[in-house]
Amino acid sequence: MYYYGIDIGGTTIKCGLIKSGGQIITKDEITTRKEDNGKYILEDITKYIRKNNKNLGIKDEEIEAIGLGVPGSVLDNGVVNKCINLGWGVFNVVEEFENLLHIKTRVGNDANMAALGEYWLGSAKEFSSMVFITVGTGVGGGIIIDGKPVNGFNGAACEIGHLPIVTEDMGECNCGKKDCLEIVASATGIVRVAKKMLAEKGNNSTLKRIENLTAKDVFDEAKKGDLLSIMIVDYVTDYLGRGLAIAAGMIDPEVFVIGGGVSKAGDYFIDKIRESYKKYVFHPSKYTNIMQAKLLNDAGMYGCAYLAGCR
Repeated sequence: MYYYGIDIGGTTIKCGLIKSGGQIITKDEITTRKEDNGKYILEDITKYIRKNNKNLGIKDEEIEAIGLGVPGSVLDNGVVNKCINLGWGVFNVVEEFENLLHIKTRVGNDANMAALGEYWLGSAKEFSSMVFITVGTGVGGGIIIDGKPVNGFNGAACEIGHLPIVTEDMGECNCGKKDCLEIVASATGIVRVAKKMLAEKGNNSTLKRIENLTAKDVFDEAKKGDLLSIMIVDYVTDYLGRGLAIAAGMIDPEVFVIGGGVSKAGDYFIDKIRESYKKYVFHPSKYTNIMQAKLLNDAGMYGCAYLAGCR
């Protein structure tokens, strides 16, 4: 049987046609049209699926189900509790999409879907419980227990990026608060921290010579031995380790998996998080595995297909 895994992002929509067992048949990206509060998004996905099926000679009835991942809080009944990055308010995505395509549909939070993908075919496939942390433009997370994503009562489980743990004034988070982990630990947060430290004590740092500074630049220079870059990485990973320690105190998973663009900094980044985590965590969870994600940008597609029933 065939399944579609559709990972809806703020810029592009990743569309995967996946066969039972996890084989990707086709993989494409279409533009996320956010005009008019995102009213065209579901229609564009419908048109893509119909066109793709036609090109492959697949009938709609051969599609067992479709899984959608969305960047926002999702309730178990398919209601999306606002997706600010798409312009969506509160509405039942499952009902809306099934009315368009007439194929069984499931919907989940995009971070949870990436977590499901890593649980099914990625770094966490040997484990029954895991917490996935995505460190990119923001900091998100997903919890998987016995193969099922945990949404929470309000659809906001594992919003680890909004843990109120930053004690210094580092500006305001997109959510309106001033103490969120995301303010310092996201890709944009790392640049924010870097600029602040450069202004205060960065006269001898190699970062001074870099225009349009990125999080990757900070890690690259830290690996080369730049002392200020190392201080920035230590500051950021100290907070990330503390955030994971808090999650461990509530969930106690078998493994943490770190994904997102910043995770491409590799072992250097993961090892620093491990050091910080061990410093803060309650002792029974001290040696919980912390691993880098494997599936990268495909994790969400796989997870959406898994949510739809693909095995």
